[in-house]
Amino acid sequence: MSQSQLMEWREAGERMVFTNGVFDILHAGHVMYLTEAKSRGDRLVVGLNSDASVRTLGKGPERPINPEADRKAVLEGLRAVDLVVVFDETTPERLIDEIRPDVLVKGGDYDALCTDPNHPAFIVGSEGVRSRGGEVEVIPLLPGRSTTNIIKKSRQQ
Repeated sequence: MSQSQLMEWREAGERMVFTNGVFDILHAGHVMYLTEAKSRGDRLVVGLNSDASVRTLGKGPERPINPEADRKAVLEGLRAVDLVVVFDETTPERLIDEIRPDVLVKGGDYDALCTDPNHPAFIVGSEGVRSRGGEVEVIPLLPGRSTTNIIKKSRQQ
């Protein structure tokens, strides 16, 4: 991770937004989501699950479809994304603590107000972000757009 880049943005007073995910087969839902996330601040940092962490998330033995280097390259090519950091853990909590974003963003089925870490709608890292005066936001997902649906559809043809 580029600590010097993060420090430079912080010293310039830029508002940092963080989100994370697998971003396996990029689709319109991902692009819309990342664009919306970026609109919450000046810089968007994306935590990208490594290949090893994707396999622990229960997405199936065939996932990820694309290796982490390819997924990272595609994300880095998007106008909305300023920095991509690959992480090996199951959750991005350590990464969020290191980056200290002003805004933590998740999509769809999460709940920004949920404070129970055992609840499936709980956003990992939200307690730390809020304790530093940051915000936690949930952005609605584009209906019908998901990597899982794309994989299912491709197998039917």
